[in-house]
Amino acid sequence: MKLISWNIQWCRGMDGSVDPARIAREAKAICDPDVCCFQEVAVNYPDLGAAHDQPALLAAAFPGYSAHFAIAVDAPDGKGARKQFGNLILSRLPVRQVFRHTLPWPPESGVPNMPRVALEAVVEAAWGLVSVVTTHLEFFSARQRAAQAEHLCALAAAMRAHAAAPAAPKPKDSGPFTPFARPASSILAGDFNMQPDDPSARRLREVWKDAWSLAHPGEPHAPTFCVFDRTFSDKAYCCDFVLVSPELAPRVASVRVDPETQASDHQPVIVEFSR
Repeated sequence: MKLISWNIQWCRGMDGSVDPARIAREAKAICDPDVCCFQEVAVNYPDLGAAHDQPALLAAAFPGYSAHFAIAVDAPDGKGARKQFGNLILSRLPVRQVFRHTLPWPPESGVPNMPRVALEAVVEAAWGLVSVVTTHLEFFSARQRAAQAEHLCALAAAMRAHAAAPAAPKPKDSGPFTPFARPASSILAGDFNMQPDDPSARRLREVWKDAWSLAHPGEPHAPTFCVFDRTFSDKAYCCDFVLVSPELAPRVASVRVDPETQASDHQPVIVEFSR
């Protein structure tokens, strides 16, 4: 299974052009992914230059994949429609259940901030079911980011509790009460907006293992942000990670960061899992 995690900056490249088709072309050329975890996907945001329905455009550019969108920001556009901003999972592997988890958003009046969400898709990988979770944590508020990381750790505990619980009985004409399996194993991918030595990053690594460190022990994570755009830092660094639950660690076959694409202000992380 090949997975790409990429903050696509509403499909805006370093040339200033907003181009969902380019994101699709680049992702396919980089790794021909089975699962795409995209962050910063927009619907009807003309003020960002993203006036179209990007989840629909990206889904159309990946025929044979199912598309699952989680909205973090949902607001009126002032013209009778909605503008939305969130995360997208595209999968050509079968997807069972999909969950959308609203993350904590404690009040923080001193800095810019916005609501955040984690999107979970239970995917049928070659070795069995795995929950693929993608998220985009707060950039400006360390307090909000820490609360969001803690919530993700609680989510992992809930996954394991569901996996260990006896199967629920299936009622007659059960409809939405139909029981389903939820796996304990998980992949957490996204833009965490923190560097590897951040306390919240260390907290997440208490629950998951960093795929990069598994594949490149002792090596600093290749930079994923401010490689071409130095707006937020004059030094490139890593804030985009793919983390795996401990039982998946032996399946991490390779991890790399594409250093060349300029289709976004972030570089994608690519992880290949063995059977």
